[in-house]
Parts: sequence; structure tokens; C-alpha cells
Amino acid sequence: MKRLRNHYIGVEEGDNVLFSDFQDGGDMWTGTGPRERRRRVTFSESFRTIPVVQCALSMWDIDSATNQRVDLSAEAIDVGGFDIVFRTWGDTRVARARVRWMAFGELRHADEWDLY
Repeated sequence: MKRLRNHYIGVEEGDNVLFSDFQDGGDMWTGTGPRERRRRVTFSESFRTIPVVQCALSMWDIDSATNQRVDLSAEAIDVGGFDIVFRTWGDTRVARARVRWMAFGELRHADEWDLY
């Protein structure tokens, strides 16, 4: 469990289109085998400590003739942002994907200064 040390709690959320490969023949739509897409998200304000980040697919357009394999995660989380990571493999064909995310954690108090 993550314990938050103050009452200044921040929540930020967003919805990011990761790719639209069916339009230009990108590898998520035309490729096979292991494939990965990363998108860096930068928070509008830094958190005091590393926040908790949750990601979920808010839209996916996937070929129904192939297996539907997706691994979605948040990686490289720090106080300033994180990476959305979308992976697939085998014969899966993904035309496009959008990810909804939410980050929540401690914020700095206005009187909290870093002197050194």
C-alpha cells in the first residue's frame, strides 16, 4: 500500500491516441511477431513523490480474423511523467489504439522549498 504523507493530493488524467497504423500501413497493422509502441506522457505539474498510474484501453480497433493479444502498462514512472507501453505479438493486427490514464499522488505544498 502506498501511504500519502500530506493532504495535498493531485489527480491528473488524460486520453492519448497511441497510433493509427491502418492509415499508413504501420507495423501494428501489417507486421507480425513482437511489436511495441511507447508514448511519453508529461504531467502538467510535477508530483512530490512518484505517483500511482493506471492505464486502460479506451478504444481499440483490431482485426477480428486474428488473435487479440495486447499487453498495456505504465513504465518509467517518475514525478514528471511516465511511458504508456502497448505491446502485441504473433499474428495480431491492431489498426489503432487509444489509452485513458490516471495518475494520483502527493503534491508539494506552496511553502515547501528545496533549498539545497
